[in-house]
Amino acid sequence: MGTTSFLTRVRGLLRIRNQLVRECLAELLSTFILITITLGTAAQKVTFFETKGNIITSYVGSAMAVMVGIYTAGGISGAHMNPAFSLAMCLIEQFPWWKFPIFVVVQTLASFISAGVVYILYYDAIWHYSNGTLTVSGPRETASIFATYPADNISIANGFLDQVIGTGVLLVGVMGLMDARNKPVPKGLEPVVVALLVLSIECSMGANCGCPLNPARDIGPRLFTYVAGWGPEVFSRGNGWWWVPLVAPLLGATVGTFLYQLFVAFHYPEEDSEVLAEQGSIVLVNTNIDADIGISPKEKDTGERVPAGYPSAPCASSTVSLTVPVTTLKES
Repeated sequence: MGTTSFLTRVRGLLRIRNQLVRECLAELLSTFILITITLGTAAQKVTFFETKGNIITSYVGSAMAVMVGIYTAGGISGAHMNPAFSLAMCLIEQFPWWKFPIFVVVQTLASFISAGVVYILYYDAIWHYSNGTLTVSGPRETASIFATYPADNISIANGFLDQVIGTGVLLVGVMGLMDARNKPVPKGLEPVVVALLVLSIECSMGANCGCPLNPARDIGPRLFTYVAGWGPEVFSRGNGWWWVPLVAPLLGATVGTFLYQLFVAFHYPEEDSEVLAEQGSIVLVNTNIDADIGISPKEKDTGERVPAGYPSAPCASSTVSLTVPVTTLKES
């Protein structure tokens, strides 16, 4: 009884009622979990395992991290965990543009913090493996634990195309999995299936440059390595590779979003689109996967949408239900 009363009082003191702040906190936590597990598996692969066969373990860990992150915050922030997905949601008018830079900052900050945690966790292993020198290239380099770098035989152009295709496939796959008029995933299993999708992409497209598919996943840890002792070479290795994981996934997300619209969603019967429009749906969104912001039923009933002090969202609604299907983009 005493513990319950104490927790009730603490909840009353710490509970945040501002919707945007709640969304940012949830997004921060989910992205932190995603990147911490992802970098942790990479640290083990580099510092403890000698064979490249263990790269599959790293891919599995990264995919499972996606699942855990979605379950952690899918119903609050939508668990985007990736600026490329947030951009896709803005393009299909399921996420307000004014929130996009806020989420990008939160995701990048979470990735930076995750890199610091993994560095502390594997501090002894990193320094032992590197023989006391933090290097970005060479046989004992450890920078690739945190950020992605292209293989020695991969050009900038090939790596850029790799990321555009990989992120495009990811977005097409997610939209198809969640499309209620196609073959939707059973409710509650969306994070599991999305994790399997990520695993398949990493297994088939990971050799060229590590398959980042996520600007925040790369730039946050890369900035950490820059300030933690690896130095400016983290931006020069691979012929200045650092900008590719920032730009290419955003382009890939744009391409993937419009490909699904062009080949699938544009061609549903008109009556389906009208029904879905009445439900406030424009395209794919599901709060249990990397989707737009979710709210509680109580908030939905009260109409709480945008926190005080912020402009109204440019779309009809920045929140969606768990089973909203995909429809076509609005005509201009």
